[in-house]
Formats: sequence, structure tokens, C-alpha cells
Amino acid sequence: MRDPAMRPSFPHLLQQFFVEYLGQQKAVSRHTVAAYRDTFQLLLRFAQKTIGKSPTDLHLEDLNAALVLDFLDHLEKERGNSVRSRNARLAAIRAFLKYAAHKDFSAMASIEQVLAVPAKRCDKPVLGFLTKAEIDAIVAAPDPATWVGQRDRAMLALMYNTGARVSEVAGLTLNDIVLGPTSVAHLKGKGRKQRSVPLWQQTASTLRKWIRRLDDPSSSSALFPSTFGQPMTRSSIARRLAVAVACASRAEPRLGNRVVSPHIIRHTTAMHLLQSGVDISVIALWLGHESPATTFIYLSADMKMKEEALLRLQPTVISTKRFKASDDLLAFLKGL
Repeated sequence: MRDPAMRPSFPHLLQQFFVEYLGQQKAVSRHTVAAYRDTFQLLLRFAQKTIGKSPTDLHLEDLNAALVLDFLDHLEKERGNSVRSRNARLAAIRAFLKYAAHKDFSAMASIEQVLAVPAKRCDKPVLGFLTKAEIDAIVAAPDPATWVGQRDRAMLALMYNTGARVSEVAGLTLNDIVLGPTSVAHLKGKGRKQRSVPLWQQTASTLRKWIRRLDDPSSSSALFPSTFGQPMTRSSIARRLAVAVACASRAEPRLGNRVVSPHIIRHTTAMHLLQSGVDISVIALWLGHESPATTFIYLSADMKMKEEALLRLQPTVISTKRFKASDDLLAFLKGL
């Protein structure tokens, strides 16, 4: 048995988890670190309020199943978090406890109870995407006569062409774009995975015009800088998209009632590829999905559209005899 005096403290374990495990061994992205950090900030404040212990005085056993369940309930009921956010917080706590279990065996019983807490099931939202006319109106909305408008038009055209995540667009440099007979965008995706996506001639032409207007044409400079010369952030890209959508709603009034996020543009790319007959495995590579199974949500959405179209048709009437259960137990089962 390990001497209790030699047990690693909770603060030491948490610091090791972030610095050594996440930062060095797993080498996760800064976005993952930030998400895990936010989870533990919320959890430690909740623990301090609930059990009266400051974060530096906590022990692993204090993070028991009862506390974690109360914390998850607090997230949903008091902070108004969605079930998906609740499950993401639980995943961060589980990741830490799995790491801690290898460092402190004496807390195994408490850790196993938390690891047994299930993720809550939730309804998957209907996949949102735009029509070809709507996305065309959005891309054409920025004024090409201005510096900002030309940048936004090039950025939105590239987002639709590549189906890139907003973080991938924000991180693009001039070195990531190859313009030539075959134009390509090199994207850095989740988990530092890289992929190359071909560019349509129209997208390549728009990018050429934009690059000529850049003050700093060095290969390492941001492809889409802000007016202050710094790389655009994810939030600033979302704001510029919102401006373009508001302008495009004059031509496409239905856009006025929709919330169009950068991820909706990504969904739109995938759905338009699927509806054009592109194989689902190619779409998975296009979007940078680790597994083609992730891409099947677009098949499900496409099937839902077809089902809705089918409901608008009048089916052929075929007379059938109604089944009648011959046994009370069968009748019960049929009624379930």
C-alpha cells in the first residue's frame, strides 16, 4: 500500500493533467485545453460553494459521484446549459479522473463511481443548411469595392468551397493557399490533422484579387487579417458572416428569419456535395472527418428531406385486412 503521506495532492494532479498529460503527452489543441479549463473552473467554484472547501484543500475523494451529479444538475437548471454542454463537461471530468486513477490508487472506488455516471441522451437537432440561391446571395453580399468587402467575399467563398471549420479559416496564412492550374487550400484541422481541398476557379480568382490588396504579402501572414492587421478571430468571422446574411436577406427574404453560423456554411457544403452525387467517403475526406461515420448525419438529413417530399405526394390506395390479435397477450404486446 502507498503511504498516505506520499499521495499526490489534488492540486498537483490537476496541474500535471493540464501541463504534462494534455499539453505534452496528448498535445491537444489550445481549444481543448480552454474547454477543460473552463469545466474545472466551474466545478471547483461549485465545490467550494457546496462543500465549503477551497480548491487547494480538495482531495480526489471529494469529487465523488454525488458532487459531480449535483454539478451537472446545476449546469442545466441554474446556468441553463444544454444537454450537449452538460455531457461535454462530464467528458472533461472523466478524462481527468482516468488520468488520476493511475496516480492515486487509493481513490479508485470514488473514481469508478464518477466514471459510471452516464452521459445524458438528447435529441439531435435537425441539420440546418442553405439553398444554393441563399449561399450565393451571402457570398455576393459584401461590397467588392471596399477592402473589408473584398476580404469578406473571398473568405465566405473559401468557406463554402472548402467546408472549413471557422477555426481553420481563422488560422489560414498565405502559405496555405496554392493558386495555379490546380488551386488548393491546405487546412489544419482538429488534432493537428492536415488536409488539402481543391478550389473552384471562381474561388481561386476571388482569392487572387484579394491577395493583391494585402499590405503584407509574406507567406506567413494571415490570409484574412482584421483591419488592425491581426488574424481574424472565430467571433469576428461570425460577426462578418452575420453582416453578409443581413445584406443577403434583401435578395433572399427567408434568410431574415434564420441564424446562419459558420458551421451552417460547413453543413451546406456537405449537403450540396451529397446532392450532387459525391460519394460519402469523399465528403468525409473533404470535411476532415476522422471517421466516415460522422458524415452519415448528412445522409440522414437528405433522407429526411426525401421523406418530407414523399409526404406531399398522394399514395396509392391499397385495401388491406386489419390484423386482429387472437390472444390477450398478443393484444397487449400490439398495444405497446
